[in-house]
Amino acid sequence: MNMLNNYKGLPRSIYFLFIVQVVNRLGDFVFPFLSLLLTQKLQFSTAKAGSIVMIASIVGIPASFIGGKFADKVSRKKTYIIGQGLAAISILICGFIKIPTVTVVLLISSAFFNGFVRPSMSAMVADLLPAEKRQIGSSLLYLGINFGVALGPIIAGFLFNNYLSLLFIGDALTSFIAVSIVCIFVEDTEPLKIIGEARIEEKEEEGNIFEILLKRPFIVCFFAIDIIYSVIYRQSLFSLPIMMTKVFGYSGSSKYGFLMSVNAITVVTLTVFIMQVIRKLRTLTNMAIVGVFYALGFGMICIIGKNYLFFIISTVVWSIGEIIASTNFGVYVANNSPRNCRARFGAVGEIVSSAGAALGTFAAGKYIDIYGINTVWMAIFVLALIGGALMLVLQYFQMAASN
Repeated sequence: MNMLNNYKGLPRSIYFLFIVQVVNRLGDFVFPFLSLLLTQKLQFSTAKAGSIVMIASIVGIPASFIGGKFADKVSRKKTYIIGQGLAAISILICGFIKIPTVTVVLLISSAFFNGFVRPSMSAMVADLLPAEKRQIGSSLLYLGINFGVALGPIIAGFLFNNYLSLLFIGDALTSFIAVSIVCIFVEDTEPLKIIGEARIEEKEEEGNIFEILLKRPFIVCFFAIDIIYSVIYRQSLFSLPIMMTKVFGYSGSSKYGFLMSVNAITVVTLTVFIMQVIRKLRTLTNMAIVGVFYALGFGMICIIGKNYLFFIISTVVWSIGEIIASTNFGVYVANNSPRNCRARFGAVGEIVSSAGAALGTFAAGKYIDIYGINTVWMAIFVLALIGGALMLVLQYFQMAASN
């Protein structure tokens, strides 16, 4: 119970944002099943379905920039309400039409507005909390995401197979509930203005986002290093299922599915405990620790052979790295972003992570073709240690510059 005390005394709006995350992810029915929806239900070819999924991913990039600027210039709350509302409307219409091409257009539209809304959420958390409490706030919302993810796919799988229209309607309904919660219970936020030089990193800047980024070389370096982590984490979705099939054959897919359940359970059960352990460490120290857990968790796969128990242990280890990364990435970005540009810096962070994930898929595919799946884990081991070391180097120079 003492660990839960860390979550006491936060602003009321943070708790409602936690509920919003649970509701949203619990009802995230459509996009996890997008590939199956396009090929099995809408009868698109695999190649065309792949193109549609790629477009749905790409539209999130400009959407994040636009949403970030709107959130910074107009309102965080209005950005969320408009973006989430329009995404829900797009999905809702899909439940009542039977024209595949129109459905695809609406799905891409919903993906755009989902991208539009994301920077506003992280900006609200940063606005509501001082620097020393942002890690706790971020971890609470991260817990909310994973509570929803733990149950949502089970419901979605049932609806996908039996009541396809309700898949869309249920997704939209939970989004409308989330929007209603924000409308009624979450106050619009403005950046906290800190007196003195304690948070000089958050002083306001003028200019476009690229000019401002050039004035902040440390956060640019942070984004560059984080690409390494994004490449690594992507292998849990790309290289790991390939490895499971190679090692276990026909049962590999079901064994991989169980590992994803282990990942979700680890995140839900250990996040509070891990926050208690790392909460007093510097953010970049925590990000360096991520590299150690990624190196151990993914790296051990190359030596464990066909022992499934060790695959489970591996998943627990790299999942701990995921927890630390997810709860510290946004904190570093918020703590080093100008107050008037938080949402846009958050958007840049999301785009960088997406770029790293795309690079991870492409590079791993090429690497596996040339060297085989077994050796990819040793490469990941080395990359993870490099990423962790670079985080420590960045911390050294940033601390030197501040002194």
